[in-house]
Amino acid sequence: MIDNHEENKSLLDLYKDFRVADVRDGLDWIGYHNFGSVSPGVRPLYRTRAVGIARTVRYLPFTGPYPTERGDAYTAWQGWYYGNVCTYPWMDDIQDGDFVALDVSGVDVGLMGSENTLRALQKGVRGFVTNGAGVRDTDEVILQKIPMWSFFISQAMVQCRLQFDAKDIPVAIGGVTIYPGDIIVADGDGVIAVPRAVASDVAKYAAKILNDDKITRRRLYEELNREPDSTV
Repeated sequence: MIDNHEENKSLLDLYKDFRVADVRDGLDWIGYHNFGSVSPGVRPLYRTRAVGIARTVRYLPFTGPYPTERGDAYTAWQGWYYGNVCTYPWMDDIQDGDFVALDVSGVDVGLMGSENTLRALQKGVRGFVTNGAGVRDTDEVILQKIPMWSFFISQAMVQCRLQFDAKDIPVAIGGVTIYPGDIIVADGDGVIAVPRAVASDVAKYAAKILNDDKITRRRLYEELNREPDSTV
């Protein structure tokens, strides 16, 4: 279902204007009070907003053997490592509108950085969320406007730290199980995941909450002689 392009496009159109708060309320309105909200410790690398379809990936802590190579020999070894241990097969699957949910097992490691996030953006990725660090080169990542939400950032490369495990499987991110094809909305309030099966019902109530909020705030803007902006 993750690659049902027409359905994905419809869902992206449905959710494109929603804030995380609207989606949270929409889930509550259908009785999903304890579903969806990723731990508040998962924060944006910089203030931004993104909506996408979950593409899920899992990495596990590296279990060895550890290299004895040094210098130029280590360079050759790390080439082997990237080709055989910490691979990125999911990068070939990316579709326009994907939001990548990276389970890195909480490891302090920069799986994503300035170069590979840019390649993912070129393929149509809308954002990344991870349950560990998952990102480094953050000055460049911010400059490149790559939407990223994580518990923390890292200095470390993946060698001797991570190994690829699986893709397109359920992953645990900040206390939430995210399935391939779920809808992910993220902004300054954090990250929320909507089970695909209830996405239309949630959107119905999220839309009403957002529209009512705009009407009320627009009136307050007028009373305050405040210039209208895109939020009203």
